[in-house]
Amino acid sequence: MSNFTTVKYFKDNSIANIVLNRPEVLNAYNMQMRDDMYQILSAVRDDSDVLAITITGQGDRAFCTGADLTEFGSNPSKVSARQVRWERDVWGLLYSISKPIVAGMNGYVVGSGLEMALLCDIRVASEDCLFWLPESGLGMLPAAGGSQSLPRIIGEAAALDLLLTGRRVDAEEALGIGLVHEIVPKEQLKERTMVWAGMLVKQPSDIIERIKYMIGRGMDGPLETGIDLELVIALGSLKSGESGWS
Repeated sequence: MSNFTTVKYFKDNSIANIVLNRPEVLNAYNMQMRDDMYQILSAVRDDSDVLAITITGQGDRAFCTGADLTEFGSNPSKVSARQVRWERDVWGLLYSISKPIVAGMNGYVVGSGLEMALLCDIRVASEDCLFWLPESGLGMLPAAGGSQSLPRIIGEAAALDLLLTGRRVDAEEALGIGLVHEIVPKEQLKERTMVWAGMLVKQPSDIIERIKYMIGRGMDGPLETGIDLELVIALGSLKSGESGWS
């Protein structure tokens, strides 16, 4: 297991496990966690032995409650903060990783904690999960991609509901609107998260990479453009002698 201040990281064969580790403050996301996550995600991205990733939260109360508000008064200026955002863009890095990522969530999943989960490919929730994006009520805008990732996952109407009102959504509603893929008893969360990751590592990694790329790029344009993209990538694979495309 690697030693970081705010995050636990260990590998289980070909699965990289990332555990947000500030349970005393409900795994709130602070600047040290940002730095730790950036270092870990960079290593995972470049590790050829890693075929899937899980992200979970330490403790039984929360996956992540978003930005640590106690740091707001000590943060650098907006100009400096924006510069750091570009230099250590955890959210862009998370989105860019071609390996499948499974979020295993329990308890509170709030603000940038929810936005982090939205950048994962599979989201497993325990029965006690509560999701919400409180930024609008705090006079703020989402800053971790939520205004873009949420409508792509649950649709524009449902995303506007959650982003504008900041209301709380329980696990059952989250499943109904497509925010999560599965609800499990709390005591089974870790096991089911690993089951999903185990299923994904059995798939051809090059195919998973191309599927993630096609969906990620294809969603930004009309259907016709996405179909053309799919054809180009599929034909490119066939020409290079790869199997698996139908």
